[in-house]
Amino acid sequence: MLRFRSLGSGSTGNATLVEATSAGRTSRLLVDCGFALRHLDARLARAGLAAADIDGVFVTHEHGDHIGCAHALSRRNRIPVWMSEGTWLATGARDFEGRLHFALDGNDIAIGEIHVQPFTVPHDAKEPLQLRCSDGARHLGVLTDLGHATPHVMQRLIGLHAMLLEFNHDSDLLAGSAYPPFLKHRVGGNYGHLSNAAAAAIARAVHHDGLRHVLAAHLSEQNNRPDIVRRVLAEALGAQEHEMITATAAEGSGWLDV
Repeated sequence: MLRFRSLGSGSTGNATLVEATSAGRTSRLLVDCGFALRHLDARLARAGLAAADIDGVFVTHEHGDHIGCAHALSRRNRIPVWMSEGTWLATGARDFEGRLHFALDGNDIAIGEIHVQPFTVPHDAKEPLQLRCSDGARHLGVLTDLGHATPHVMQRLIGLHAMLLEFNHDSDLLAGSAYPPFLKHRVGGNYGHLSNAAAAAIARAVHHDGLRHVLAAHLSEQNNRPDIVRRVLAEALGAQEHEMITATAAEGSGWLDV
């Protein structure tokens, strides 16, 4: 059994729980932990869990809203951490006391019952990775923080049963925002973040009868709205708008079975 939930997703912080259970054994992976330690503890508590229940942390890249308290969490609870070498160097090559593991595109990782396949994405970070997670039967894609979907990215999304997908901004809202021109260019560029239209095109391209959930995530509080995202995603998948789910910055989402 594979399931996941967002603990919160947005420019103020991102964290996603992935849980797999097999033969009575349960493993939990925290993908990013972009909050202060006490805030992460509170969000875990709302999910009925504590940091001691986490078997591993995967940090996708070095930006503060993703790496957050990874170092403090690992040291306090002696939790192993995976990230690319580029991400580690970009954060100052901090000492994880032997609990740091380097991740590479295409190199599979086993974290208890969870099988993780990292893959590179185009984003303005040192060596960013996103993930495909599986319990051996069901497959979940975690895809945030990229400016566009390369053929390599799209290949990693084939056959997913669920996906957490970035819907960062509405292009019109971004263009009319108070952001300075350099920031508009950065967010909307090929190494920035996915627009609603770009994310919907990804969802449409990988959609199949077995795709159970698409959780829209990393919505900009300034340049997007959940109602716009739900409408665009419903149109892309031929579904009803009320069936579309968005992860919020404050609450994340509930558990979703893959």
